[in-house]
Amino acid sequence: MDILSAIEILVKSMLFASAPLIFTALGGVFSERSGVVNIGLEGLMVIGAFSAVVFNITFASAFGASTPWVALLVAMGIGGLFSLIHAVASITFRADHVVSGVAINFLALGLGVYLVKAWYGAGQTDKIPEPLYYQKIPLLYDIPVIGPILFNNYVTSYLAIIVAFIAWYVLFKTPFGLRLRSVGEHPLAADTMGINVYKMRYLAVVISGVLGGLGGGVYAQTITQDFSASTITGQGFIALAAVIFGKWHPVGAMGAALFFGLAQSLAIIGSSFPLLADVPNWILLSAPYVLTILALAGFIGRADAPKAIGTSYIKGKR
Repeated sequence: MDILSAIEILVKSMLFASAPLIFTALGGVFSERSGVVNIGLEGLMVIGAFSAVVFNITFASAFGASTPWVALLVAMGIGGLFSLIHAVASITFRADHVVSGVAINFLALGLGVYLVKAWYGAGQTDKIPEPLYYQKIPLLYDIPVIGPILFNNYVTSYLAIIVAFIAWYVLFKTPFGLRLRSVGEHPLAADTMGINVYKMRYLAVVISGVLGGLGGGVYAQTITQDFSASTITGQGFIALAAVIFGKWHPVGAMGAALFFGLAQSLAIIGSSFPLLADVPNWILLSAPYVLTILALAGFIGRADAPKAIGTSYIKGKR
């Protein structure tokens, strides 16, 4: 394998492996910028993956080639609805955000596995009939050298990067973003300025659910192409790490997700590279999680979290 081929394989793998992480991490950024810790990103990915796969299997004959895209919309909707559980618990009833998020993770996995067993009589679904496929980007693919490397991938990979910059614009260049960040920094001051703290936090958590469901749907329809208890195994927690590693900034979270996607790619295809051919498989498989720990250990101390993150707000009280 020549060096150019190796780079092409690695970059392609990194882009499609990081797309679900980018979507989910962006959801985490919105939630935590509003002051609500969202440990439940894993569960949101699980319910999104489950919804997308079940829809794809059930309605492929009706929607044809557009099925995976409609399935992603369904995953986004279900993820948004599911996140309301976390919003009600942590915002309205002022439950501990971490406990609520962990409950979301267990509930999503348990519900998904139970329904798969009830509906399909097995521990996992069949392969989806209409997965997403690689697509060449017109004109850009024809660019010498970098065209085949960067512009022949899943459309969702490019969409994730675009959404990251849209999220940056929304959070830092619009009145909505300013209000959302203000309730995560000083909710009492925001309240005195006429901002509805509860409403903003609800919207942020629902947005995190929509993007988390999208991340799960993308993961299921590009990587696993079915659903089981092991479909989403730590992806949500890696996305949460990307939020922290990226310093609660959309573009930073995207960069961190790309880094973790690269680590996951090495775990999958690393043995194909001459330099990594003799490395034991268990080391390559554990690399994404080890690198996640090392990244957080090295950078979490420098990250500037929203001041009111993890705290419940009672109107009129400091």
